[in-house]
Amino acid sequence: MQRSNEEERTERVDPSSLLDDVDGIDDRAGSAAATGEGTAAETTENGGRLRGLFPSFSLRSFLVVLALSLFGTVAGGSIPLVGSIGQFVGLFLAAFVVGLVGSRGRYFEVALAGAIAAGVAFVIGTLTSLFAPVAIGVLADYGLAIAGIGTGAGVLVALAGHYFGRDLRDGLTREI
Repeated sequence: MQRSNEEERTERVDPSSLLDDVDGIDDRAGSAAATGEGTAAETTENGGRLRGLFPSFSLRSFLVVLALSLFGTVAGGSIPLVGSIGQFVGLFLAAFVVGLVGSRGRYFEVALAGAIAAGVAFVIGTLTSLFAPVAIGVLADYGLAIAGIGTGAGVLVALAGHYFGRDLRDGLTREI
């Protein structure tokens, strides 16, 4: 039971805050890398040399996008009679939602998450669609090609979904 003088606190999570950086480390590192400023201590504090190559990469947003991509792939693949096409539809919709909700474009994170989700889905689909000894033999012989086709298709589908989500967001937020 609450006291009458205590305020009830409810925390609401903004979906776009999950995809954006809280403390602005990315923005500082990106501007320092762009201008060539910063000492070695600042470089290691702000994320290292890889931060200069990918200034907008955020591990937290990547993990959220990966979870959404895996969920979309599993949810789409669980639709009867649609199978692996449903996996790609689910991946497209997950990337579309990330593009629609996020305030910044997360193309690298979406492409990487789409590659992982589709590659895993292709390998697991091969394992479960064939008799186990045959599936292991097929994966031993053609596993890299199967995973490569899955990851390539996943990257394309995820990037297309994110692009269309960003485009719709831009159209909805632009002033007339």
